[in-house]
Amino acid sequence: MSASKRISRRSFLDRTAKSAAGLAAAVSGPVIIPRSALGLPRRVPANERLALGIIGCGGQGRADVDALLNTGQVELVGICDVFDDHAAKTAAQGSASVETWKDFRALLDRDDIDIVAIATPDHWHALIAIAACQAGKDVYCQKPLALTIEEGRAVVNAARRHNRVFQVGSQQRSESSFRRACELARSGRIGKVQRVEVKLPKNPVCGYDGFGAPPKGLDWDMYLGPARWVPYNRHRAFSDFRWFWDYSGGSMTDWGCHHFDIVQWAMATDHTGPIEIEGSGVFPKSGLFECPTHYQAVLKYKNGVEVRVSNGNDIIFHGSDGWIACGPGNRLTSDPSDIAREPLGANDVHLYESPGHHQNFIECVRSRKAPICDVEIGHRSATISHLANIAIRLGRKICWDPDEEQIIGDEEAARWTSKPMRQPWHL
Repeated sequence: MSASKRISRRSFLDRTAKSAAGLAAAVSGPVIIPRSALGLPRRVPANERLALGIIGCGGQGRADVDALLNTGQVELVGICDVFDDHAAKTAAQGSASVETWKDFRALLDRDDIDIVAIATPDHWHALIAIAACQAGKDVYCQKPLALTIEEGRAVVNAARRHNRVFQVGSQQRSESSFRRACELARSGRIGKVQRVEVKLPKNPVCGYDGFGAPPKGLDWDMYLGPARWVPYNRHRAFSDFRWFWDYSGGSMTDWGCHHFDIVQWAMATDHTGPIEIEGSGVFPKSGLFECPTHYQAVLKYKNGVEVRVSNGNDIIFHGSDGWIACGPGNRLTSDPSDIAREPLGANDVHLYESPGHHQNFIECVRSRKAPICDVEIGHRSATISHLANIAIRLGRKICWDPDEEQIIGDEEAARWTSKPMRQPWHL
């Protein structure tokens, strides 16, 4: 790798020596009306707030900044985006002293930044997350954790090597309906779980739209980064990036990472995964978008449970004695209906309860405890999405060893667990 494209432009001292006590400095005394009395976290003095750098400032990035600032314990000090317009909009959320860059390495060079939020397109997640860990930053990274399985494992290894607190943005774990569905399933309220339905939104279609000049203020080469070079097209940038294999994996990684995460939690399989994956899809015959408009998949676990993927947007756990369904909007229903209404008992399973996904991250940065969606958990959920996409694209069953994290007996499919990066970028 050339010096000009090196992931970190100088050697970073790992700041894990910073003690938890130093991070957990006492907050100020209550004011006349405490924030806690209003249902908000208590705001700490400015000199005790965690310094935040945001990398990727589209709609999701700005939402993450808002949520982190609303914890009352964070100050926005650095902004990075390849598009000037996004950076300017995000700068308005901070103070006049906020610094902006187009190159994430410049932001990571600042020793005074404590935490980094990453909300770039997926193909950038791994390189930036690894560099942030090397720089001694704690990380909040949007899902999916990475573009490929190999990249995801590299991120986990970097977070562990540098002792970083790393929260993946699968925020359904911090929502009460999803947690309760998992607690009920693990407590045997529907008997033995036999199969799970995971319903994911369809992928959209798009007509052909020619190439053109990038908008003023957009560094198109840096946007592409490790992805292959193509001329600018407006659909390849911004929110439509999800429908191109170069940058993402469609709804399977966009929504699948959320829903598979809950399936893994409900089945106590956070550190493993399915052993067989079958899939098929209907791919667009024309237009720009590459992901299948309709798709289905079946994932088989070692314990015999089948997870069946189709189109929609919820999760249904089918057991020997009933079912539980949960979905966006804090939806929770069951049959029999009293399953969802009855409170948990002392002997039932009680899972990690988060005060809110961003708040949980901040609390864990201070305590040095693992957050509710730790990097390994996020990697395993994303792995399921990637495996399903591989099976759908190849149109055949693949066998997976979740312990070795390898596709078995299919060399072609195994090559799809990684993806070449455009030089000089590489893991």
